[in-house]
Amino acid sequence: MYAQLIKSEATVENPKKLREFQARIDAGEKIEPKDWMPEGYRKTLIRQISQHAHSEIVGQLPEGNWITRAPTLQRKVILLAKVQDEAGHGLYLYCAAETLGASRDELNQMLLDGRMKYSSIFNYPTLTWADMGTVGWLVDGAAIMNQVPLQRTSYGPYARAMIRICKEESFHQRQGFDIMMKMANGTLEQKRMAQDALNRFWYPSLMMFGPSDSDSQHSAQSMAWKIKINTNDELRQKFVDQTVPQAEYLGLTIPDENLKWNEKKKRYDFTDPDWSEFYDVINGNGPCNVERLNARKKAWENGKWVRDGLLAHVQKTTSKTVTVE
Repeated sequence: MYAQLIKSEATVENPKKLREFQARIDAGEKIEPKDWMPEGYRKTLIRQISQHAHSEIVGQLPEGNWITRAPTLQRKVILLAKVQDEAGHGLYLYCAAETLGASRDELNQMLLDGRMKYSSIFNYPTLTWADMGTVGWLVDGAAIMNQVPLQRTSYGPYARAMIRICKEESFHQRQGFDIMMKMANGTLEQKRMAQDALNRFWYPSLMMFGPSDSDSQHSAQSMAWKIKINTNDELRQKFVDQTVPQAEYLGLTIPDENLKWNEKKKRYDFTDPDWSEFYDVINGNGPCNVERLNARKKAWENGKWVRDGLLAHVQKTTSKTVTVE
C-alpha cells in the first residue's frame, strides 16, 4: 500500500454521536464531507489520503528518470502517459483530503519538512530498463491489491477517487508485465536484467503493505471505521499467491529459498521482509530518501513564481468592481 504507517487517533467525543456514526459505518453507508464524523476518523483519513497522494507524486521520480532513455518511441510515449497518470492520482487524492479541511499547501509543507511520509518503495533506485517493468508489475500490482478494496472505503470522496485510480493502475501493471515478458523472452542478458530487477524489488514490494499485523497497532480502529478493508498480512499473502505463478510464467525465480506451496492452507509460505530495513527506509535512511525529498523541495521552490502569478491574478480579478447600469 502507498500508506504504510498510519496512526489512528482516539479522541473524546459525544457517545451518542459515536454510536450513530458507527451504526452508519456498519450499515455500509458512505460518509460525506458535511456529515458529522469523529475527529480521530477525520485525522486518520487525512494522514492516509495525504500519504497516498505524496506517494503518487514522489512515485513519478524513479520512472520519469527513464522517459528519455526508454528503448523505443512507443515505450517513451507509454511511460510518459503513465507518469502523467500518477500526477493525476496525486491531484485526485489531494482534492479528497481537502474535503476534510486540510489545505494542499499545508500537506505539501508537512511532506517537505518530514512530518508526513510517502511509500518506502520509492526510496529505491531504478538502475536498468528492466526496473521499469518490475515497478509496473510488482509495485503497481501491490498498489492494486490494496486499492481495489479501498473503492469500498467508508469515506465517499476517497472511495470515488479510487475507482478511476484503480482502472489506471491496472493499465500500469499490464504495461510493466509486458516489459518483463519481452525481457524474459529476449536475449540471455535481457533475461538476466529482468531477474536482477525482480531480486532487488521483491522484498521492498512486500513491504508496501506495511508492517505485520502483530506490529500494526492502529489497524483495528481503521478497520472498524472501514478506512481500511483488509489487514496488512491478508493483502501481502494475496499478493504473493497471485505473483508467484506470474513469475513462473515469465521463467523468473522469486528470490526466496523458503517459498513453497502449502497444500493444507492452499497458499504459499514465504519469508517475511527484513523489517529493520523497512523502518530504516521509512525513517529517512533508504538509498534515495535524500534525493527524492530534495527533488520535491526543488520543484516546490522552482514553482513559486507560478503560484505567485496565479495568486496575483486572483487578487486582481476579485478586487475589480462590477458596475450595473
